[in-house]
Amino acid sequence: MKRTTLKTILLASTLLAGGAAWADDVTLSIESWRNDDLSIWQDKIIPAFEAANPGIKVKFTPSAPAEYNAVLNSKLDAGSAGDLITCRPFDASLALYDGGKLSDLTDLDGMKNFSDVAKSAWSTDDAAHTFCVPMASVIHGFIYNKDAFKAIGVEPPATVDEFFAVLDKIKADGTYIPMAMGTNDQWEAATMGYQNIGPNYWKGEEGRLALIKGTQKLTDEDWVAPYKQLAKWKDYLGDGFEAQTYPDSQNLFTLGRAAIYPAGSWEISGFNGLVDFEMGAFPPPVQVAGDTCYISDHADIAIGMNAKTAHPEETRKFLDWVASPEFATLYSNALPGFFSLSNAEVKMEDPLAEEFVSWRSKCKSTIRSTYQILSRGTPNLENETWNASAAVIKGTETPEDAGKRLQEGLASWYAPQK
Repeated sequence: MKRTTLKTILLASTLLAGGAAWADDVTLSIESWRNDDLSIWQDKIIPAFEAANPGIKVKFTPSAPAEYNAVLNSKLDAGSAGDLITCRPFDASLALYDGGKLSDLTDLDGMKNFSDVAKSAWSTDDAAHTFCVPMASVIHGFIYNKDAFKAIGVEPPATVDEFFAVLDKIKADGTYIPMAMGTNDQWEAATMGYQNIGPNYWKGEEGRLALIKGTQKLTDEDWVAPYKQLAKWKDYLGDGFEAQTYPDSQNLFTLGRAAIYPAGSWEISGFNGLVDFEMGAFPPPVQVAGDTCYISDHADIAIGMNAKTAHPEETRKFLDWVASPEFATLYSNALPGFFSLSNAEVKMEDPLAEEFVSWRSKCKSTIRSTYQILSRGTPNLENETWNASAAVIKGTETPEDAGKRLQEGLASWYAPQK
């Protein structure tokens, strides 16, 4: 009788223990627009977290990129959104925070691993509150064909004068189009043109923040000068650049027909599988040798906590892990060209990605000048900058007129610029 009772107690204890383990097993789900990342999350990122955090399971449940904002807002309103929300930079995520949909993460321990610039895309306008953990940025610069440079006998330029001297030599040689960029889609002219070279003129964050405060204007020389450089690009972009689309430019470079590609680091993964030549990269040339250099190290993606998650403790644990050096290394190497915004030193396995990210130790980082606050009104400064950059390159608008038009548009709705 005693033996039977003991067996019953042991069996009950085992069942209770199993039940407790089962009850402790929490599943978190991640909302995201990056559906191209699904295998990376499933095969690399999530297994690494789960191995270190038994009892917490994670599911990556992305939506189509173009539908993400609408789908996410519907889920948040219905109370069916995931525990973790992948955050676009600036206003879209700020609106979610202001609407009580994202939790304040200012006191998250891992936030100490990020600079104010890194957090700026997911902070309130006064920088008092941060609501998403920064994951990655993209860096602007120029990718070049090393074989072409060697054949022509040129080196990556460090100054603007050297830059145009290199372009002149490539053009004179005649084998390659000097630079692959078109103006048909407009956004490349601004993103890989104006926002690429501009920080060296307006001194990165110094100029960007001065524009927000209203102490600098788009008609100031620091903001017009990049357009003056862009106006000179016209002679090096090849015949028919006005009708050339973004994919056209990509093809010209990857097929070996152009020597230089004004770039964002997001191209690395795609280009790696398409080129049959060695690629290199150089940062935007400074005006005078010895000048401080600035790079557009633009905040791209972050992750936050659904304010209505049923598992806030586990969600914060995951977010702290996303802020860790381990995640920084995993993510950056799984997606070469998307660089961790963490202060942790991350060794890149891809040599071209390593070249891009090495500029952080030599240059000062900033973000695109139009993305924070300044594109909330009409006319939208970001979209107007696309149009102005394309027009200046084509020669249909002067740099001075472009600056004047953009300034008038901004001043029409933005009080500090009135």
